[in-house]
Amino acid sequence: MSDATDPWLIVGLGNPGPEYAANRHNVGFMVADLLAERIGGKFKRAQKAQAQVVEGRIGPPGPGSRRVVLAKPMSYMNLSGGPVTALRDFYKVPTDHIVAIHDELDIDYGMLRLKLGGGDNGHNGLKSMTKSMGPEYHRVRFGIGRPPGRMQVADFVLKDFGSVERKELAFWVDRAADSVECLLAEGLERAQSAYNS
Repeated sequence: MSDATDPWLIVGLGNPGPEYAANRHNVGFMVADLLAERIGGKFKRAQKAQAQVVEGRIGPPGPGSRRVVLAKPMSYMNLSGGPVTALRDFYKVPTDHIVAIHDELDIDYGMLRLKLGGGDNGHNGLKSMTKSMGPEYHRVRFGIGRPPGRMQVADFVLKDFGSVERKELAFWVDRAADSVECLLAEGLERAQSAYNS
């Protein structure tokens, strides 16, 4: 059972490499990068896992502040479970203190849904994490919408956000980062009522 002093592991899901950086599938990395910026940290290679990490605190100074490890797995998306599990074990993070930030096809672009546990809905990053450590971790689901026409899902998620989407992307990424901070400071129910759209 976790308590208030346990660290949180915040995982942005994505694929490593500059060719994937602006893909819809990499929105988890984008949110993690913004959170790192907010806590004044820079990602560096983790010692015990194939990942980049930043350690710091989120929230106001004092008892409300939470110790966090922000992480970006440097395996490919469908192998995310290995690095996340290694980080969980190294930092001794209870599974219910893990937050996966990921793209979600079944939600309209920019909309958010926070939840604890559940299925993977065909998302390979979640599938890998759940296989490695069970489903009882938090998810921040960032809507990217469905592919247009007959475009394959794999092609859609590995494409960059469209020009219209890019106009609002910074706003939605900012909101997703806010939702993570709210989840840590005030709990899931409060974060859901404030951010679930």
